[in-house]
Amino acid sequence: MTDKPNRLGEYLRARRELVTPEQAGLTDVGGRRVPGLRREEVAMLAGISVDYYLRLERGRDRNPSAQVLESIARVLQLDDEHVAYLLSLVADKPRRPRRRPREEAVPASTVELLPTLPHPAFVEGRYFDVLAANAAATALSPRLAVGRNQLLDVFLDPAEQGLHLDWDGTARCYVAGLRQAVGTDTDDQRFIELVGELSVASPRFRDLWNRHDVANQRVTPVLFDHPQVGQLRVHRQRLAISGTEGITLVIYHADAGSADAEKLALLGSSALSPAPGRAARPEPDSAAHPSS
Repeated sequence: MTDKPNRLGEYLRARRELVTPEQAGLTDVGGRRVPGLRREEVAMLAGISVDYYLRLERGRDRNPSAQVLESIARVLQLDDEHVAYLLSLVADKPRRPRRRPREEAVPASTVELLPTLPHPAFVEGRYFDVLAANAAATALSPRLAVGRNQLLDVFLDPAEQGLHLDWDGTARCYVAGLRQAVGTDTDDQRFIELVGELSVASPRFRDLWNRHDVANQRVTPVLFDHPQVGQLRVHRQRLAISGTEGITLVIYHADAGSADAEKLALLGSSALSPAPGRAARPEPDSAAHPSS
C-alpha cells in the first residue's frame, strides 16, 4: 500500500454517485444505501471484473490502461473535459520539486491597458484572486477590487451573492474552474488554504467540490441584478495573458446596441476610483523586448 493520495479512487467514487441506474439503462430495484451506481454495476457496464474496479477505487491499482479508463468514463457519462481530467490522474508525470510560492505579478503593459478599456475589466490569478481592476469593474461589483478573491466573495459575501441572478450557476462555474485550473497540483499551499476555508464556511461549496466537476472557463453569459441599473445580461470573456502562468484578463461586455450595453456604459460613466487595496505590482514585460 502507498500513502499517496488516492485521487483516482476519489474521482471515480464521486462521479459514480452522480449517475442514476436509469441514466445507465438499468432497472432500479430499490434498496440502495448510496446514491448513484453500485461498484459492481460500473464494472459490469465497463466490461471489467468487480475485483479490478474495487482495486481502482481503493487505490490498490493506480496504473489502469487508457482503454479501461475510457470504458469506465463511458459508463460514468463523462464529457471530453472530464475524460481528459480522469486520464491526467494516472499520467506518469515526474514530480516537480516543491518551490516557494511565487507572487502573481501583472505585466506592466496590462496594468496600463486596464483603464483604457471601455468595459469592466480585471486581472485574475490562478485561484481567482483579483490582481488588478479598472474603475468600471469596481462599479459593476465593489468586490472586483485588488486583494479580493472571487470564490470567497461568491460563497461567503451576501452582497456578492445578491448581485448574481443565477448564483448557483455562477458558483458551479467557479468550483469547476478551480478544479480544472489546479489539476493534480493539489499540494499547493494556497490551494489547500482556500479550499479549507471554503469547505468549513460554506456547505454549498462542500457539496459542489465533492462532485469533482471540471470545466474550462468559456465565454459565458452572466446575469446581474445591480442595485443602481437593475438587471443586465453580459458576457464574460477570459483572455490568457502571455508571459504569465495562469493569469487571465477578464472582460464583461454586452451585445452592441442593447439595453444592457447602455447600462454598462452608464455604470462606466459614473464609475468611481477602485476601492483601496494593495496596488498591483507591475512585472517588467519580457514580451515587449523579444529575444528572438
